[in-house]
Amino acid sequence: MIRVALITAEVARHLDQDLPLLAAALGEIGLDPSIVAWDDPRVDWASFAIAVVRSPWDYCDRRDEFLAFADRVSREVPLANPAPVLRWNTDKHYLRELAAAGVPVTPTRFVEPGEPPDLGFDGEVVVKPAISAGAKDTQRYAPAAHDAARAHVAALTRAGRTAMVQPYLARVDTQGETALLHFDGAFSHAIRKGPILRPDRVLVEGLYIAEDLEPRTPTAADHAVAERAIACVPADAPLLYARVDLVPGPDGEPLLLELEIAEPSVFLAYDDGAAQRMAEAIARRARP
Repeated sequence: MIRVALITAEVARHLDQDLPLLAAALGEIGLDPSIVAWDDPRVDWASFAIAVVRSPWDYCDRRDEFLAFADRVSREVPLANPAPVLRWNTDKHYLRELAAAGVPVTPTRFVEPGEPPDLGFDGEVVVKPAISAGAKDTQRYAPAAHDAARAHVAALTRAGRTAMVQPYLARVDTQGETALLHFDGAFSHAIRKGPILRPDRVLVEGLYIAEDLEPRTPTAADHAVAERAIACVPADAPLLYARVDLVPGPDGEPLLLELEIAEPSVFLAYDDGAAQRMAEAIARRARP
């Protein structure tokens, strides 16, 4: 049997809804999946044909440790996505590179430690850390609450973290976000995510904000932005998985919010055949 490691965090093992679907699909095509925590010292990584990063959602507070793990494991087993891609994507400064390459990116101001907490935008804004996942430490502020937004930025930078400020794009409230999933370089499926930055939303076990999800058919413009963003990733081969999160800009055209290629949910339950497509992509890499 060809063994496949599906990498999670111990705290996320029961929260990642993709894991059981992907494990079942791998078993159906003759592979032997094991769900393992990234920081479990008992794991024999060399016993696997491939290790697939899925839901190490506690990495944000331990990024250096997580990246050291990725480098170490890569010396024992092929890792997907690769360690250099994880390093690049787990810090949202990559948005600057994509914008410089011509990808239509949500306007973003980065405030580094030691810099004044200037927001850079009028109107409603969102403040978040440059290293974060699941909307943790992310908050939406109305114009009347800009003092609180600046205090949020200052708190992040005092802690040695880079803060990001983005305008809140109002069309999200009615149109939601569009997330396009690609496996092994090919489009698989897409979902609509409802607005999550609302006062009634709370973090699930301190890891992420629960989302309202449903299938969605992307537009040609959505596909074009997704493909352009993925083409900019510094990787030598197609990624095993990529999720492109888009939001409608003021004119309705799609803007990149995030390019998720480190540990994204891939919403396998929302498209018939998605789990099988991802399993087959893994099998192509795992089999001799």
